[in-house]
Amino acid sequence: MNRTTLSLIAGVTALAAVTGLAALTTPDASDANTAKAAAELPVERTSLVCPAPSISDLAETTYTSFTPVTKGAASDGKGELQSAAQEKGDAADGKGEKGDDAGKAGKADKPVLEGKEPGTPVSGDASGADSPALIGTADGKFAPGWTVQETTEVAAGTGRGLQGVNCTAPDTEFWFPGASTAPDRTDYVHLTNPDDSAAVVDIELYGKDGALETTVGEGITVQPHSGEPILLSTLTSEKQDNMTVHVSVRSGRVGASVQALDDKLGGDWLAASADPAGSLVLPGIPKDATSVRLVAFTPGDADADLKVRLASPSGLITPAGNETLHVKAGMTSAVDLGDVMQGEAGSLVLTPTDRSVPVVAAVRVVRGKGDKQETAFIPASRAVGTRATAVDNRAKGTTLSVTAPFGAAEVKVTASAGSEGGAAASKSYSVKSGTTQDVAVPVPSGLKGTYALTVESVSGGPVYASRTLAVSADGVAGFTVQTLPDDRGMVAVPEADEDLSVLQR
Repeated sequence: MNRTTLSLIAGVTALAAVTGLAALTTPDASDANTAKAAAELPVERTSLVCPAPSISDLAETTYTSFTPVTKGAASDGKGELQSAAQEKGDAADGKGEKGDDAGKAGKADKPVLEGKEPGTPVSGDASGADSPALIGTADGKFAPGWTVQETTEVAAGTGRGLQGVNCTAPDTEFWFPGASTAPDRTDYVHLTNPDDSAAVVDIELYGKDGALETTVGEGITVQPHSGEPILLSTLTSEKQDNMTVHVSVRSGRVGASVQALDDKLGGDWLAASADPAGSLVLPGIPKDATSVRLVAFTPGDADADLKVRLASPSGLITPAGNETLHVKAGMTSAVDLGDVMQGEAGSLVLTPTDRSVPVVAAVRVVRGKGDKQETAFIPASRAVGTRATAVDNRAKGTTLSVTAPFGAAEVKVTASAGSEGGAAASKSYSVKSGTTQDVAVPVPSGLKGTYALTVESVSGGPVYASRTLAVSADGVAGFTVQTLPDDRGMVAVPEADEDLSVLQR
């Protein structure tokens, strides 16, 4: 079951709660007036999972939760994050895995993070290598557009720098182009199971010559309410600089993210690419990027030929020497674009040169020089759609990039109240067709703490966005980039033409 299906179920649940319907009759297909236009209703329940943040004892992690104010949402509810271990104990009727005492202790513990009110972010901290995976649930007024960010600062060692990831909705399939088993890389696939029954997962790896032979990649069991980090180098003996990881779930569902740690270039999280599609947008590459590597993969049985363009502040341009990319079926392709940004904001736009073949893609971005380099990843993203949010923004070091690759658009950006004080502020922007803008974001007046940025599409073509968060420590410019796909906080539910109240029980 994919995320769209889950959102639809949530929307139908919301409709039932509003109307009190116990059943719906199937309309006669011959009657064109049976159903009215679809109604947009807020979802009533949302689940997110956050991977265990780090293997370093020097790690400091911040979790930030935020729900935008949504018209028509319920008047009550809650949004909270629990450690996976505690959820596991709670699930066993107060007994947990280690008996009554463990279960009672789990019941007594408070959530790691609890929401305040929609419109105000809330943050919590963790430290060291013992921080567990987290499982989150929001319902009622906290559910529509609920967003949680996990941000980790690692002072030294492999993966040092800033690592950030949006906690993800559980699903049944994920694609991660850009992973690696190179000698200087330590990459983990983090699997988190939020449910009461075990999930069974397959992990497939694809390198430059096709599928890689794996030893234990099939039938991996992820226990209920638990997180499982899988070191990629334990799945294959082959050393590949660029590979694509495919996570598919046989039974149950999981959240999945790849943690990519480099001995010299720092590290970050690689979030899943948007679903395979003929055209892809990778938004918001930092303008001071010193190296950009594009990695693409096509899961079908046909090769893909892609036109590679950069949506710059002045319009779409073609990188010299990298006008197209040929992606062989079932093989991972990579191309180094070098210093393609030339000091300007930009987004990569991939479109088919001829027939459309579904692909997935991501870019690895490097900033800095010498021993002060840092890495982040930007996967192909879904459009902002109706609304999308980035959280854990700071007074300094926050950059919002917005691109409209296929037609001019207008967006509204709202900076929330601060987590510790401050008033919300909004501003509208016009984005020309084929361009990317690093916009001057509104900052909450009297800001204290962190704040959320919510982007809403007002008019025009599809908009894509990402947020870059930069934090410098010891002369190293640590940074992380998160895309802003539609939060799916609203769902379209067809309205019945006739009064079905007689169906109440």
